[in-house]
Amino acid sequence: MATPGSEQDLVDRLRAGDENAFAELVRRYHRLMLRVARGYVRTDAVAEEVVQEAWLAVLRGIERFEGRSSFKTWLLRIVANRAMTQGVREARSVPFASLEDEDEPSVSPEHFHPEGEAGAGAWTAPPEPWPEDRLLAQETRDVIERAIEELPPAQRAVVSMRDVDGWSSEEVQEALEITAANQRVLLHRGRQKVRAALEAYLSPSQ
Repeated sequence: MATPGSEQDLVDRLRAGDENAFAELVRRYHRLMLRVARGYVRTDAVAEEVVQEAWLAVLRGIERFEGRSSFKTWLLRIVANRAMTQGVREARSVPFASLEDEDEPSVSPEHFHPEGEAGAGAWTAPPEPWPEDRLLAQETRDVIERAIEELPPAQRAVVSMRDVDGWSSEEVQEALEITAANQRVLLHRGRQKVRAALEAYLSPSQ
């Protein structure tokens, strides 16, 4: 028997038509669903529409949920698939797989010793630690949020899920149906761009 209030308990109650269970699932996952949807579409309004459609799909298809993955993973896969379809339709996002061959460097080459020099490939100067009081300031959090918002769709979705919502790499791969290598590349490039935005904001010269 599922523990009262657990995900499995809520799913069982939802299958039985319990409206309170549905309300609790919405409370737990709606914000996360919006963040995933925004990884593929440009506006909050469109993301909200995608999420509403996903909830309808959940209500219609809950009997087909077999529990092979967690309910959360199943739910996020529905959102991602619907958001991706919407994004491609609007020509505002691209499939994850098409980003695997990006050749842009994650960090500007000027930060490293060039080929032929002693220490080629190493940092010319290690990144300086940032002052903790500034890292914790609301303005800094705003910089991070804006930097994530400006990432390409696939990077934005992966960084948000990993670094904002605390998902494991395996959960992201399963929910978004991407490979481990693709997840690592997208996360690395996204994090580097966010770090670059922080470096610009927290630079000692400012």
